[in-house]
Order: sequence, then structure tokens, then C-alpha cells
Amino acid sequence: MTATPKQEELAALFAQATIIPVLTIERLEDAVPLAKALVAGGVRTLEITLRTPVAIDSAKAIMAHVPDAVVGIGTILNADDLARAEAIGARFGISPGATPDLLKAAAASALPFAPGIATASELMLALAHGFNLVKFFPAEQSGGIKALRALAGPFPDVRFCPTGGIGEANAASWLAEPNVVAVGGSWLCPAADIRSGNWAGITAICNRTMKLLKPA
Repeated sequence: MTATPKQEELAALFAQATIIPVLTIERLEDAVPLAKALVAGGVRTLEITLRTPVAIDSAKAIMAHVPDAVVGIGTILNADDLARAEAIGARFGISPGATPDLLKAAAASALPFAPGIATASELMLALAHGFNLVKFFPAEQSGGIKALRALAGPFPDVRFCPTGGIGEANAASWLAEPNVVAVGGSWLCPAADIRSGNWAGITAICNRTMKLLKPA
């Protein structure tokens, strides 16, 4: 299938990012300093998950006060979540899975979107709605790199953002796969560092990781 302009935009954004931190922000006051810490470490493309009551306000605050950040919304579970992400001006949306209703809404939306898949059948459903860049989730738990390579056979044109069980130790192996454009994960911003406000520590993790993983 031919990629849509939305999917091409998303692919370019993800390829530039290399790593997309999955951010679950519990306190609104943490949002801006966390984003600044990530950006200072060379990590600009951020996924703010809709797992907490302050998620949308956190995304708005980051957009307003951290202009270098590229803010997307994750854990999009339904059309209402998708509409909220689009309404605040998010650059992209990501889902851990996908229902037919969500895929239909995402196909009609202007928001670049990556549905989540774990099986060939789920991938076929995503492709039927025009999505050839998908989130492979949960990546390690769904068979890891061997499973990803198996999917590459019947689906050679699909590109993936694996997330789930990926950290500093194995991110390079995933990124070496030709059908992987980026990886997602939460290891760049440990919850303990967020709670304690160890922003310098988060920047240091980002700097180290990006030096290891970013192509020259």
C-alpha cells in the first residue's frame, strides 16, 4: 500500500526522534521541568500518556513553555481520546491497540496516528484502514525481535515503533532492524527521578543513551 501523507509525516518524525519516551505524569508541576530535562538531553519527541488526570493539561503546559519539544499523546483508547489529542494541537497520537471504531476515527482525523498491534491479524486491520506505521506492543512480551522479523515477511512495507520491555540494554538491537523507525520506552525518565525532581539525572540518562543509539 502507498503511505498516506499523514503516515509519511509520522514516519519522518519518528525516524528523527529515534527514541520516544513514554511519559506518565502524575503531577502537573512536573510536566515542564521534565520536558526541559529531556530536551536538554537531546530527546525532543515526547509521548504524554493519557493515564493520569493531568495528562492533557501537562501536554498543554509543555507545548506552551517548551517550544523545542514535539508533543504527542499516547494511550489513545477511543475516538474521544483522539479528539482530545487533536483539539490541543498534539503532533501525533499513539495507541496500545486498536478497535475498528478507533481506526475509523483515526483514518478520518487529521492527526498523524500509530495504532498498536501485536499480531498479524491486528496489523491487517490497521493496514485496511490506511496505517502502515504501527506501534508493536508489548514488544518483548509479544515475541520480541523474532516476532517482528516474522511480520516483516508478509508485510515488507510496514514500519514499526516497538514499545514494551525496551530499555538501554536492548534498544540498539531493536533499532538495528530495518523495519523499525523508532523505539518507545520509559527508561529515560525513571519514576523515582521524576518524583524527586532529579532533572539533571534524567538529562544525563538521555545524553548517554542518545550518544549510544543515535546514528552518526
